[in-house]
Amino acid sequence: MTNDDFSDMAADGHYAEDEDIRRAALGFIHDAWAEAIACGVDTDAVAHAAMFTALADLVSTYGEDAVAKLAEGLPERIQRGDYSVNRVLQ
Repeated sequence: MTNDDFSDMAADGHYAEDEDIRRAALGFIHDAWAEAIACGVDTDAVAHAAMFTALADLVSTYGEDAVAKLAEGLPERIQRGDYSVNRVLQ
């Protein structure tokens, strides 16, 4: 899905589910990530900037305590493979 596809969907009001919105958001992030890499920005720098931006936005919206509680669960989710894109689902 491209940014233009999402703009068309938003204009038409056809994004009925939260999953569609999240998929579109991931597309925007993917495009920005790819552009940064294409411009020579190191992937670690992009990853750290993305994490900082995400956490800062969440803190701004939900507060430090809520985000700290969310972050407490990250090690388990990482070890479980929730963020491994090439994992095998059984």
